[in-house]
Amino acid sequence: MSVRVLLADDHPVVRAGLRDMLSVDPGIEVVGECSDGAEATRMAAELRPDLVLMDLRMPGTDGVVATAKIVAAGSAKVLVLTTYDSDRDILRAIEAGAAGYLLKDTPRDQLAQAVVAAARGDTVLAPPIAARLVTRVREPRTPALTAREVEVLGLVAKGLSNPDIAASLGIGEATVKTHLLRSYEKLGVRDRTSAVVTALAKGVLVSPG
Repeated sequence: MSVRVLLADDHPVVRAGLRDMLSVDPGIEVVGECSDGAEATRMAAELRPDLVLMDLRMPGTDGVVATAKIVAAGSAKVLVLTTYDSDRDILRAIEAGAAGYLLKDTPRDQLAQAVVAAARGDTVLAPPIAARLVTRVREPRTPALTAREVEVLGLVAKGLSNPDIAASLGIGEATVKTHLLRSYEKLGVRDRTSAVVTALAKGVLVSPG
């Protein structure tokens, strides 16, 4: 089945370019376009796409607010696609529930792969974004994750699903989930994307680069 995508960007030329880039992939269907966060929230609720490809800075309701509303409503997963790579923008988007963060210079093939990966629940971070998080000043206390918890988070950062992680490490899928839940608690987060971002920022993980 195709991944159904809603495009949210205030620039018509950018939306047209994204539509052309994604439409050539038989596994992706662009089901709608919108130009601001409020419209994105409404259309996501109506169309129920698999993924919203979300710009951050738009007039009116911005992409971060829209992301939080869409994720909270369970309307779709959200993948940020923007030109902005400041620490503040990245963390706000991830904290709002975005499944990943890409920059607009991402090549077409990589963008299409990221759309499919984010739609199925994988964490997607552009290498420059991961690098920025790694170079952030580390907080005095690093969460005391076990070696196995770090290993599991490292595989999550590479985009592996829970079944793939279980197979790779030779453990049960339930054990993978247990390690992730314990990691969430120690890192003070609620999902796998936030766990990876926080672990990178605190130096618990190195960039999957």
